[in-house]
Amino acid sequence: MSILVTGGAGYVGSHTVRWLRRSGQSVVVLDDLSTGHRCAVPDGVPFVQGSVDDPALVVDICRTHAVSAVVHFAAKSLVGESVSNPRKYWTGNVVATHALLGALLDAEVGKLVFSSTAAVYGEPETPHLLESHPKRPMNPYGRTKLVIEELLSDYARLGLRSIALRYFNAAGAEPSDGLGERHDPETHLVPLAIGAALGTRPALTVFGNDYATKDGTCVRDYVHVSDLADAHEKALARLDLVDGHTAYNLGSGDGYTVKEVLDQVARAAGVPVPHTFGPRRAGDPAVLVADSTKARSELAWAPVRSLDRIVDDAWRFHSNAR
Repeated sequence: MSILVTGGAGYVGSHTVRWLRRSGQSVVVLDDLSTGHRCAVPDGVPFVQGSVDDPALVVDICRTHAVSAVVHFAAKSLVGESVSNPRKYWTGNVVATHALLGALLDAEVGKLVFSSTAAVYGEPETPHLLESHPKRPMNPYGRTKLVIEELLSDYARLGLRSIALRYFNAAGAEPSDGLGERHDPETHLVPLAIGAALGTRPALTVFGNDYATKDGTCVRDYVHVSDLADAHEKALARLDLVDGHTAYNLGSGDGYTVKEVLDQVARAAGVPVPHTFGPRRAGDPAVLVADSTKARSELAWAPVRSLDRIVDDAWRFHSNAR
C-alpha cells in the first residue's frame, strides 16, 4: 500500500515525502511542477507530473500504486495573488480539490490529510487561537481553504475520513537533504531576512513598528517544516480512529516578534539584517499564535525545533544555495 502525496515536490510536501519514507512508508508523488521542483522528490519515489483536477489520472495512480491514503498539499498559496486573481484560487484550490475527492471515491480511497492554514480564522479575537475560534478569512486564499474543509466535512457522509492541519508559520529547512524554501515570489519572513543578510535580496521592509507588543513589531508563531512533516505522519495514523472530519492547529504556542526573528538571522549570519520600517499592512493582527493543545493530546504531536534551529537550518540551506 502507498501514500499519495499531491504537491509532493513543493516546500512542505517534499519534506513530508522524506519523512514518510524514513518511517518506512511507500510514497507516490503527484505534482504539476507549477511551483514545485522535480529535484525535491527523492530518487526511487514514483513521480507523476500532472494535476489533481484530472480524475482519470488520479484514479489510475491510486489503482496502479495501491494507494490507501492521500496527503493533499497541491494548492495555490499566495495571499496577495489570491486577492488580485481570485479566479485562479477558486479554480486551483476548490474546483481541483473537488475533482480529487470524486476521484478518490471512485478509486475507493477513504483517507485524506489536508494541508490547511491559520488563514481560515481571519482577525483573531484572542492571542492564542483554538480550533473552535470563529472562521472569518480575510482573503480568497483563506476562504478557499475553509471551503475545502467544509467539502471534507460533507464528504465524510460518503465515507471519506479526513483531517485538516491548520499551519501557522511554516519555516526552516532540511539542508542535509537539500530541501528548503524556494518560492517565487518569496513572501516569508525568514528567507527574505536571510536573503537581505546575504545580499541576494534587497533590504527587508518591516510592516509596522507601532504595535502593542514588546518591541512594536508583530508577533507570529513559527514551526519548523520537519515538525510539520512529523504531524502529517501522525495525522495519517490518526485517520484510523477518526469517524468523519476534524481539524488541528499546528504551531509552537510561542510567539516571536519580527525583530526577534531578525535578531536570530543576524546571529546566524554574523551581520545585521538590512531593513527599514514601513507602514502597517491592512489586516495584520498584532499577535497570531496557535493553541495546539488538541494536536498535542490527540496526535501526540509537539514541535521540538525552536526558533534558533529554524533559522540555523534555513541559513545553512540558503547560504549553500548561492
